[in-house]
Amino acid sequence: MNNRNSALVSFAALAVIAVAPLLPVPARADDVPVAVAANFAGPMKEIAATFAGATGHHAVVSTGATGALAAQVANGAPFEVFLAADATTPARLEKDGLAVPGTRHAYALGRLVLWSAQEGAVDTAGAVLKSGDFAHLALANPKLAPYGAAAVETLEKLGLRTALEPRFVLGENIGQAFQFVGSGNAELGFVALSQVWRDGRFTSGSGWIVPAALHAPLQQDAVLLARGADHAAARALLEFLHGEKAQAIMRSYGYEPAVEAVGAVAR
Repeated sequence: MNNRNSALVSFAALAVIAVAPLLPVPARADDVPVAVAANFAGPMKEIAATFAGATGHHAVVSTGATGALAAQVANGAPFEVFLAADATTPARLEKDGLAVPGTRHAYALGRLVLWSAQEGAVDTAGAVLKSGDFAHLALANPKLAPYGAAAVETLEKLGLRTALEPRFVLGENIGQAFQFVGSGNAELGFVALSQVWRDGRFTSGSGWIVPAALHAPLQQDAVLLARGADHAAARALLEFLHGEKAQAIMRSYGYEPAVEAVGAVAR
């Protein structure tokens, strides 16, 4: 190679080196460990898939009772985002220094339903509770699960708690309560509407959607945990929950999405 050609090759190499930093670099895809309340397991599975398709990031989901998940966070579980079934638990984690201040916000409003796997077993007014024509009533542990606490509050307002408490079958979370009813081990039970509802109708069995006035609102809050404070993918997931795609999924499961400003999450 003559000197002129060598010079051209060297110049070309230098040009590539000079331009390379200006070329767009694909964002790095990361895993985001997420603690998710059991009632939100179904929609979160779909949201996680949509989030992965949109961003390349993967939400690694662990589900359970809100109280049990909070205890895991307090004991050092490596979660970066928490989607609770209430508002008080994320607030407590923030107060205890386990969540990032300013990132807590409502992502959905849930609904409680009295449900049976049998067609026609539950009337649309919930009168079956007063008839007493059942041996077992499943619900999530009210000490750990907000939906269980809402079920107990409903029975208290109906004046039925004392009479029906001997028939309670308690699940560790709303997922287990649903399993008790679905398997027939309990004739009926209080579950999350999202477990038995798609696109405006029950997927199976029969149910009574509990009027919201019978229990405290099931406002579900999300929060960025301390372990995810510096993780852009974790913040991206929280912001994604407020997007149209995630909200459409929530609505299909019977939730009312809680749309709020997400500037604090995005920063």
